[in-house]
Amino acid sequence: MEQIQQFFIEQGYIGMFLSAFLAGSVLPFSSEFVMIALLAIGSDSSRLLLWGTLGNWLGALVNYKIGSLGNTEWIEHWTHVQPDKLEAMLVRIRRHGAWMGLLAWVPVMGSVVTVSLGFLRTPFWPTILAIGLGKFVRYLILVLSYESIF
Repeated sequence: MEQIQQFFIEQGYIGMFLSAFLAGSVLPFSSEFVMIALLAIGSDSSRLLLWGTLGNWLGALVNYKIGSLGNTEWIEHWTHVQPDKLEAMLVRIRRHGAWMGLLAWVPVMGSVVTVSLGFLRTPFWPTILAIGLGKFVRYLILVLSYESIF
């Protein structure tokens, strides 16, 4: 894992995009280390925020598409989501709709949220806007936290 993270760091902004894309998808990856490392070596925080948000958002859209295929067995197999967790998330999403996309940034749960949003076919534009806003705020907090400490 360390070598993969180092590879992304060496790629700069494109590495931020790729690591964020992986982290936003159902694959188990964390992009925070890459972002902090890039901030530490002097990369522009606005560009990191842009590339991180875009990559993470697109990764979440892949999850949404997986969910929209509507096959729960396939979803459980490829996302490693337990049936009870998927059902619990579906209940919450039925209650709150596209607004649940704001929680797409939460580690592990975010993948379940975005897959479930697709599975329930929540309205596309409000859903992707909520997901994007949640992803942006997550990285903004990370950048601002880093800048306030260093």
